[in-house]
Amino acid sequence: MKKRQVFYSFHFKNDSWRAGQVRNIGAIEGNAPVSSNDWEEVKRKGEYAIKKWIHDNMNYRSCIIVLIGEETSNRPWCRYEIEKAWKEGKGIVGIYIHGLKNALSQQSLKGENPFRLFYIDITFNYIAQKSSASDSNEINLGKVCKTYDAPFLSSEYVYSYIKQNIEDWVEEAIRIRNQYPK
Repeated sequence: MKKRQVFYSFHFKNDSWRAGQVRNIGAIEGNAPVSSNDWEEVKRKGEYAIKKWIHDNMNYRSCIIVLIGEETSNRPWCRYEIEKAWKEGKGIVGIYIHGLKNALSQQSLKGENPFRLFYIDITFNYIAQKSSASDSNEINLGKVCKTYDAPFLSSEYVYSYIKQNIEDWVEEAIRIRNQYPK
């Protein structure tokens, strides 16, 4: 089977080391890692440059993998990437990575599910970070997009759990997304 092309979404400052571990699994093809210097250069150029970088790197990807760390759901660019992926009809899956160790061999606290922040209108493919509450066609994205969390917190087990399942999770995310209008 051909490797899927995916985009990784994560909180760069807190989780780039953990994201690198997931990228190194090699079961799927992700967007190329960006160094902290390169990311700082993009950020220095402003909002337009960041959106262009996201667009360029998300282009031709069939799925985004949101690597959920302690603060991911609070990160505006992670939110932007989730919303953009849904609008473009890409599969979306979340993987909790708090059990993986960072460069200092530390695990972190489990973050909130960022998909719960979004609502979709299943008729018109509308997505928003606020519910209109009166729309019966609206459902919380957290009920649509799946998240996966290793049942044990041993860093080695978490890595192994992700490695064994990531390809299936991506395929499932694409199947789920294909059930909704684009």
